[in-house]
Amino acid sequence: MAQGKVEICGVNTSKLPLLNAEEKESLFSLIKQGDSKARQQYIEGNLRLVLSIIKRFSSSCENVDDLFQIGCIGLIKAIDNFDTSLNVKFSTYAVPMIIGEIRRFLRDNNTIRVSRSLKDTAYKAIYTKEALMRKNAKEPSIEEIAAEIGISATDITYALDAIQSPMSLYEPIFTDGGDTLYVMDQISDKKNKEETWIEHLSLSEAMKKLNEREHEIITLRFFEGKTQMEVARMIGISQAQVSRLEKNALQVMRSYLAG
Repeated sequence: MAQGKVEICGVNTSKLPLLNAEEKESLFSLIKQGDSKARQQYIEGNLRLVLSIIKRFSSSCENVDDLFQIGCIGLIKAIDNFDTSLNVKFSTYAVPMIIGEIRRFLRDNNTIRVSRSLKDTAYKAIYTKEALMRKNAKEPSIEEIAAEIGISATDITYALDAIQSPMSLYEPIFTDGGDTLYVMDQISDKKNKEETWIEHLSLSEAMKKLNEREHEIITLRFFEGKTQMEVARMIGISQAQVSRLEKNALQVMRSYLAG
């Protein structure tokens, strides 16, 4: 991978902008208000982060342009999903998401080779979608994207499907104070809630072994189907704290049931 390259995907990496902490905070406030220009500026201001991450994959034989584009997709996902109430730096949240996006690409690209034309179509559709969202302040349909770039909606759908891959439930979302939060921590399972345990185990007795806070978290998470983010907001603590308390509570319950 040619790391000495100055221009990647038409972007002069030597002239990428830098944002200070105040600018980042200000821009993110505008993003939350739906300011598409602020969102674009925030993306451009974090491209150096993407560039630094793809250098970790220098041993890869993949084209640096491809890795940069995939990294940018991870960056955009991080911006769209970042919650400032988590009290973590954006980079702390974004780095594992960008790395995860690149690793999935490398993993899938090694097993199923997606043609260059399909990847080009997919990338073109993704960037066109972003441009139309900024222009019209709403998410465009596949048909609108197709009309904009002159490619059939069917071909665009096929191309986008070709570069997608399932996300592991154990994919790290971010790390806060040494505690890694995973995709599975953010999901509420409304079909297989903890009622199934009740049919087989003495949960009511096990839950009596929990303290008041742990009891509340287990009830909200597994009986009411709340996500960790929702629980954190309801009881006024961080999601990382919810994750720690939940894991401890489940361990206490498992120990009791196993005894």
